[in-house]
Amino acid sequence: MSFGESLGRLRGAQKTAKGVSLYSRYVNRPAGRVLAAGSYSAGLTPNQVTLVSAVFSFSGVAALALVPPSWWTGALVWLALAVGFAFDSADGQLARLRGGGSPAGEWLDHVVDCAKITALHTAVLIAFERHAGHFGTESRAWLLLPLAFLFAAVVTFFGGVLTEQLKPKAAPGSAPAAPSALRAVALLPVDHGVFCLVFLLLGGGPLFLWGYGLLGAAALLYLPLFLAKWFREVSRPQAR
Repeated sequence: MSFGESLGRLRGAQKTAKGVSLYSRYVNRPAGRVLAAGSYSAGLTPNQVTLVSAVFSFSGVAALALVPPSWWTGALVWLALAVGFAFDSADGQLARLRGGGSPAGEWLDHVVDCAKITALHTAVLIAFERHAGHFGTESRAWLLLPLAFLFAAVVTFFGGVLTEQLKPKAAPGSAPAAPSALRAVALLPVDHGVFCLVFLLLGGGPLFLWGYGLLGAAALLYLPLFLAKWFREVSRPQAR
């Protein structure tokens, strides 16, 4: 199958856009679709694509933790994280193109995602500590910010994954619900792709601190809303 044929098949085999932000719908998924078609042509497996995603993501994490903050460092971190996120979308699309994924592949994908989230906020904490004068984080109270953001991000990630496993499945043949444009916009502050963009402010010191802090506040505010919604979903009776 050629690259063009693979891309065409992927366009017609997309997951529902319900509950997906505008960034993921119009930027990350299309980018992942191109990467999935290219990976198929190159003979890569979904697990290999997941590992490529991990290499890019953790390269960005390492740069954030180890390289002094600057505008070019921020651009490098953003690029590595954004490409890693696109490959994270590509592995699932490649699995569908090849006829379906596997439990092992889904396990690997989720473990890498959880490790990425944990490492990324830990790297921010390290940067705040090592370069306190640049960020304006001389008060150690600021170190609670990445810890609070990490808490919200991990619980949201785990809760979302667990909900998908436990909630009642839709009746066979039922049409998926139409995506909401308002919800797609409302989800932007907690989209990983939007979060990656904040690292472009790394050279600005306090600009990054406040941008990161605003996204952290959004993550904490959205968390109880997500948990309440997911609890309602898993409480519904199973469709017969």
